[in-house]
Amino acid sequence: MEKLSLFIKGIPAVLWGPLSQSLFIAVHGDQSDKEDAVIAILAEEAVKKGYQVLSFDLPEHGARKAEPRLCKAQTCVEDLSVIMAHAQTLSDSISLFGCSIGAYFGMLACGTQPVRHALFLSPVVDMKRIIDNMMGWFDVSVRRLETERAVVTPAKTLYWDYYQYVLSHPVRWDKPTAILYGSKDSLCERNYVDAFAVQTGAELTVMPDGEHFFHTEEQLMFYRRWLEGHIKPAGH
Repeated sequence: MEKLSLFIKGIPAVLWGPLSQSLFIAVHGDQSDKEDAVIAILAEEAVKKGYQVLSFDLPEHGARKAEPRLCKAQTCVEDLSVIMAHAQTLSDSISLFGCSIGAYFGMLACGTQPVRHALFLSPVVDMKRIIDNMMGWFDVSVRRLETERAVVTPAKTLYWDYYQYVLSHPVRWDKPTAILYGSKDSLCERNYVDAFAVQTGAELTVMPDGEHFFHTEEQLMFYRRWLEGHIKPAGH
């Protein structure tokens, strides 16, 4: 696989495959990075169909773990806007791949952009629900979060400005989309994913016994076959 490492206005990124007029922007999930297994598999399958793939590290991930920039919705949308602007200098036909929170950030940043089609793996489609759940698990009230601005929990640090951004920036998505979801996803509740699919007209595929984190040999093989069936040939 041909790979080019580069920096896009300081953001570490990788271009996978030879130059093409069709390109996928790939956004990884939490605790992942620009060369994660699901990104590499996407690149392998997309390049076969004539695409180039552009992946990058979100703040606090990959080569950016030591940076002070935090992985909040607002900062990730800013970074994705930079990546999109660069992608548009390379290609006239841009598609989007997003895994978990990467799908959520991608929808926020690219909702008004000319995205040809989108593929989402275990997508976070309702970030408010995720944060509300975490607040409930660790007995953090909205008032406390507003007062303290940041509350450290055993799972994640909760931020008031992040929560406010989520509330004031609802996802609006109307691009042709296909979703792969695991039936045992313990983070993103099935009824919310179902509702999103109905609302947006997305095609939903559910892997029996699949988890939120696709990592086993069986899960990754299922994911690869799903990609093979859902990546539209470049130029068509």
